[in-house]
Amino acid sequence: MKSDIEIAQEAKMKPIADIAAGLGLADEDVIPYGRYKAKVNHRLIHKASKQGKLILVTAISPTPAGEGKTTTSVGLADAMNAIGKKTMLCLREPSLGPVFGMKGGAAGGGYAQVVPMEDINLHFTGDIHAIGTANNLLAAMIDNSIQQGNPLNIDPRRITWKRCMDMNDRQLRFIVDGLGGKVNGTPREDGFDITVASEIMAIFCLATSISDLKERLSKIVCAYTYDGKPVTAGDIGAAGAMTALLKDALDPNLVQTLENNPAIIHGGPFANIAHGCNSVMATKLSLSLADYVITEAGFGADLGAEKFLDIKCRYAGIAPSACVLVATLRALKSHGGVAKADLNTPNLEAVKKGAANLVRHIDNMKNGFGLPVVVAINAFPTDTAEEQAYVEQVCAEQGVPCVLSEVFAKGGEGGKALAEKVLDIMEDRPIQYTYPLEMPLKDKINAIATKIYRADGVNYSAAASKTLAELTELGYGDLPVCIAKTQYSFSDNAKLTGAPTGFTMEVREVRLAAGAGFVVVICGSIMTMPGLPRKPAAVGIDVDADGKITGLF
Repeated sequence: MKSDIEIAQEAKMKPIADIAAGLGLADEDVIPYGRYKAKVNHRLIHKASKQGKLILVTAISPTPAGEGKTTTSVGLADAMNAIGKKTMLCLREPSLGPVFGMKGGAAGGGYAQVVPMEDINLHFTGDIHAIGTANNLLAAMIDNSIQQGNPLNIDPRRITWKRCMDMNDRQLRFIVDGLGGKVNGTPREDGFDITVASEIMAIFCLATSISDLKERLSKIVCAYTYDGKPVTAGDIGAAGAMTALLKDALDPNLVQTLENNPAIIHGGPFANIAHGCNSVMATKLSLSLADYVITEAGFGADLGAEKFLDIKCRYAGIAPSACVLVATLRALKSHGGVAKADLNTPNLEAVKKGAANLVRHIDNMKNGFGLPVVVAINAFPTDTAEEQAYVEQVCAEQGVPCVLSEVFAKGGEGGKALAEKVLDIMEDRPIQYTYPLEMPLKDKINAIATKIYRADGVNYSAAASKTLAELTELGYGDLPVCIAKTQYSFSDNAKLTGAPTGFTMEVREVRLAAGAGFVVVICGSIMTMPGLPRKPAAVGIDVDADGKITGLF
């Protein structure tokens, strides 16, 4: 079979103006970025007269084998359109860190992709660069305020705002800067986050207007004074300029699938660090333009879907009418203890063992959050009928339907059975949130750890406990919590695959994201600046004399 990039490069794309016209968008609301990309006026969400149905695509806990969540999302959107349902796809923007690192891009795969694939996976329309620049402007203005006499009485040891860049670079996690004498700043310990972990990204994805964006930016707590009082971006005087940098980025990006169906790709917070879903602006715009909207939440349902529901849906006042839980037999074997090199070999016993991971995710989504669920088995050529039948049996025992999805090989045609089943199970129900907002912060963390992850309890470092007490004292106790942990396990230990029990969550650090409106709880060894693997994907990426890119999946 052809590679993803070969399939994408052979795509017959329609001019983006035609895609926009098919959605009924007026010319003045569409801002072209070349021939096949455009931004759409975000203000349209405030004029919306209709509201489509939302379908959430999530997955079992990720493995090195890959689950194909984005591929399933794209193929399902194509399938829904193929059976006559006006459907839009709504995805996150890929970060350059994973593109050049290990995970790869986020444009789908096979015959279920969004295009132009190279643009989407590289600089796209520059949104992530704008977010990084806004983040670093605030960082520069904090240090400059200290340099210029420190009128806000900032304690350089208590600056909580880090610089960022959209690349995996472990060398920058912990640095000392401001060296070289008085003229070059105040020497202090510092560090970088990856851009998609920046609070600016979270704010960007939860804002609903330019004025809301500016207000949220002004609330960012970026440092503390010598007497322990919070210093905000508003105090620094940075909110207006930061908003100016983000003004154009705030408009959602319109592209298309291989089958020329509309897709909006906008915002990209990581789910293992931040809240892991595309912008509220993009989702609301899509819901106003189509009868059905397919969206996804990052990584497994314990991370991405939990935050999508407990944070994004709660703030945005939206709720999914159905949940698609993606699994592969290869991934179930991985959770059953099989090495990556052996995943193509039939192994029913390993599937049976690994199915515990699927069962727990079904239980969380169906009984925990109260959503209608369908399991999609993302098909691989090496799957056996016996293995598939076992997964169908497991799903039947859990009271949820199970459908084989062949969108990777067949595009929308391979997702029609899944589309029909999604339509069958759709039902508007209120979300059963994991915790009420008025619950104390430690109780919220405990609720997620015990209800969603199935931990026995939570241990807090002395620093984390102190920060939680301080945040409650400062009036931030009613915010939702955003857990940062490994994506590979229900626990905070990446090696505990399957459905582990008998573990305790270890909370190492707590950070306030006052502008975004949540408290980030950092567990185990998770890093907010990833590193590159032994052989980065960047090694295999190239471009020829004609400008044709190769090696990008």
